[in-house]
Amino acid sequence: MWYLEKDIVVSSAHRLDGYDGKCANLHGHSWHITVYCKGDKLNKDGILVDFVKIKDGVNYFDHTYLNDLFPKGEKPTAENLAKRIYEMMPLCYKVMVQEEEGSKCYYTEE
Repeated sequence: MWYLEKDIVVSSAHRLDGYDGKCANLHGHSWHITVYCKGDKLNKDGILVDFVKIKDGVNYFDHTYLNDLFPKGEKPTAENLAKRIYEMMPLCYKVMVQEEEGSKCYYTEE
């Protein structure tokens, strides 16, 4: 079994409409994201998942207004961002999203 992880930093803005607190205001983060993948087969090039493809997938969220990328009614929280990235990545078993020092969220389907 092979395990890999890729760390990426993206910057984006969001606001949490209807939230009772400062996050209801427009603000941004440098999101630190780690994608974890595992599998028991490598492709013809000896690669489990291409690191470049992981980075390109996560970079979809870089320098964006996250509210525009989430369906209406789904708030662009760290939790929902982790789930969206998880669903995009092949062979992914976990995603970590850190929005600031000490504030991390993990998503996995166990």
